[in-house]
Amino acid sequence: MSARIVFSSLLCLLSLFIAGCETASSPYAGEQIAARQRQLAMEPRGDFYIGRRFFLDHTHFWGYLRRPGESWNNSKLVIMNERYMKIPNRLPEQPNDGGYAYGDDHNTEYRIWGQYTGRRVFDPNSNLVLPEFELRRWEVVNESPGWLFKPNERFNGSQLLRAEPGSTP
Repeated sequence: MSARIVFSSLLCLLSLFIAGCETASSPYAGEQIAARQRQLAMEPRGDFYIGRRFFLDHTHFWGYLRRPGESWNNSKLVIMNERYMKIPNRLPEQPNDGGYAYGDDHNTEYRIWGQYTGRRVFDPNSNLVLPEFELRRWEVVNESPGWLFKPNERFNGSQLLRAEPGSTP
């Protein structure tokens, strides 16, 4: 009888695993990805970048930048140089009045003007070496644009959603 219980338990676990896999790669996710690709293909082109703010507590990187029309998979996690302009939502890390704080614009999408400096900058709190971007101008495009890399991703507030290529010291 114990072999029967073990077999039933394994069968039950296997069915849960298969059901979990189905939702992660459901046809609906494929439709969302295809819709996102169509949306990106229709973006106006220009001498600017599309930026998505990505905030993790105590880190100094700003978020992801990509060229218009490109996928977020091609984006780079950057550290902003504020020599000419302050980053969007430059607020205190701990506000006195309980109001907005630095990073409250997490996941906001921006149109960003500027250029890469060619330097790579070390962020000691994330232990990443990232490209530096010299900000010249910005404007908000969308305050709630949805998922960044995959439709089923879940932001937990303490880690990146992907491993950043070439970002280790």
